[in-house]
Amino acid sequence: MIRKVTVVKIRRPADTNVNNDLQWIGNSLGLFGLRDRDKSCFRIFITLVKKSSNNTPVSSDDIAEKLNLSRGTVVHHLIRLMDSGIVVREKEGYLLRENNLQRLILDLERDTESLFEELKQVAKEIDERLR
Repeated sequence: MIRKVTVVKIRRPADTNVNNDLQWIGNSLGLFGLRDRDKSCFRIFITLVKKSSNNTPVSSDDIAEKLNLSRGTVVHHLIRLMDSGIVVREKEGYLLRENNLQRLILDLERDTESLFEELKQVAKEIDERLR
């Protein structure tokens, strides 16, 4: 499975509240691009965060209705969130891969550490072959 995780080092806003912190986490993970002018991906992310705390999957139709977005827009963003490894698809709908943000970040950290270990090993093998 291909998973694209982007990490962007950005300054955390001085005005810390839940909304700003969620926006900062999402921006730091490269989830919300400049094209997300209406913050639709951000709003979908928040919806999933709230639902995942109860481990309750939510359908794309329910998200679209709740956020007054087209189903196509919702599905587009859900696919991006799944590609990043943050969201998983269940029979009943979508939810974060973990039921809280701290575990989600720890999982992403483990994923990237594992990838870098593999990259280092392959780089070492290449260096040895080139000697």
